Amino acid sequence: MRLAALIEAARDQGAHLTTAESCTGGMVSAALTSVPGASDVFERGFVTYSNAAKTELLGVSPETLTRYGAVSEEVALEMAAGARARAGARIAVSVTGIAGPGGSEFKPEGRVCFGLADQRGLHTETVEFGALGRDRVRAAACNHALDLITRSLGL
Repeated sequence: MRLAALIEAARDQGAHLTTAESCTGGMVSAALTSVPGASDVFERGFVTYSNAAKTELLGVSPETLTRYGAVSEEVALEMAAGARARAGARIAVSVTGIAGPGGSEFKPEGRVCFGLADQRGLHTETVEFGALGRDRVRAAACNHALDLITRSLGL
């Protein structure tokens, strides 16, 4: 029901949505498009799993990737801004993280960075989901991205 309310609110507000996903691999887009009528507010999303795709499709700076790494708020910000501009959307959410297995002392498994670009500007945040396992981190990241869109819509 929550997804249907999100799509309905976006439709009522005339808000078009887009996504820029890395570690979730399209899960956020799939969730949005699982709702009948989602095509009224969702035209496209970007799955940019590699650094090259982030640069080519979203305009993420190679310098930002080199300096901060793909799993960073700086990259999440550029992903969201690039997706919003390229899709002509009012709201863009981005997700980049380490779903696992693996990680490092500095970027542990379960760290996910999010970006939100909307009419109010740009916002980033990092959530440490922990080493829950790949599937659970990805599901948690997808849910968090949907929550960011929901909040942007004022729900």
